Amino acid sequence: MSSLRILVRRAAFAATLLTCSSWLSAASTPQSAPAASTTPAAAAVAVPNPPRLRDCPDCPEMVIVPPGQFDMGSNDGEKTRPEGPIHRVTLARAFALGRTEVTVAEFRRFIAATGHKVPPGCRVQETAIGPRGRVEWRDDPSKGWSDPGFSEPLRDDMPVVCIGHDDAEAYARWLASATGKPYRLPSEAEWEYAARAGSTTPFPWGSNSDNGCPHANLYDRSGRQHLDFGWSFVDCDDGFRELAPVGQFLPNAFGLYDMIGNAWEWTADCHREFYDPSFDDGGVVPPPPDCQRWTVRGGGWMTRPSRQRVTFRGRDPKATHYSYFGFRVARDLVNGETGH
Repeated sequence: MSSLRILVRRAAFAATLLTCSSWLSAASTPQSAPAASTTPAAAAVAVPNPPRLRDCPDCPEMVIVPPGQFDMGSNDGEKTRPEGPIHRVTLARAFALGRTEVTVAEFRRFIAATGHKVPPGCRVQETAIGPRGRVEWRDDPSKGWSDPGFSEPLRDDMPVVCIGHDDAEAYARWLASATGKPYRLPSEAEWEYAARAGSTTPFPWGSNSDNGCPHANLYDRSGRQHLDFGWSFVDCDDGFRELAPVGQFLPNAFGLYDMIGNAWEWTADCHREFYDPSFDDGGVVPPPPDCQRWTVRGGGWMTRPSRQRVTFRGRDPKATHYSYFGFRVARDLVNGETGH
């Protein structure tokens, strides 16, 4: 085991020794909205040992995310990929979010229980440098969620990828029906609030992407050496060249793993080029009936650092199946649930 992984696991173990009593007290009363939008949002309370829920032995483990407010978006996006305007969002209620991305094993149980058919084919990476001097991508009809084309064997505890938006929604509906609990995909605002976990920097760990390897599976030095996609990479090594098992890195301040990196995550929101600040409660913005692109967030194992920023917004058709697209589920809390 590398020294980095040892340090990460020691730090994670130490975090679990802390209690969450202060959060439980603070979370019972939603934060009030600021007097003016120019006032910086208050930092969210860190949750080193967060309350959790699990509705069945094989269900995803959920973390209760506390209520709060934050300034969503950024003015520093790419010219053709706006991330603003920055606007205040207030989440008045706690909600539950998957502690990790949905895994291969969890998705396989859904397939076995429902017979759901994921459309065949997935965009996967080539294994050699192409004519443009970099590794290219191909749409391979023989690949899919059970064989996404990686050089190393797929593990049950890896995030399921090659999943379209419809597949992710179908999984959430099945989980809701099987448990009687309101599972769904997170809104884009819920996702960003949970990924920030009180941070205000471009990355949850700070402003320098090169410091991210203890926190996330990123496109790093070993990934670049293994697969040169021709774009920038983080100058560190996280121990994985491609997809990583979930939960291998430090959690964020809310106790969530892999919010940045590993696999992009579908959200419930239709992509809008610019935010409408009037939608400020953290919920899903009603999509138009002809929505063409849905929002994905967080970046993946092969993403350039600038697109790993917590505010970057992917937007893709719902039928997109890539070897770096997955998801995690959210659910509403019912009957005064507080977790354990």
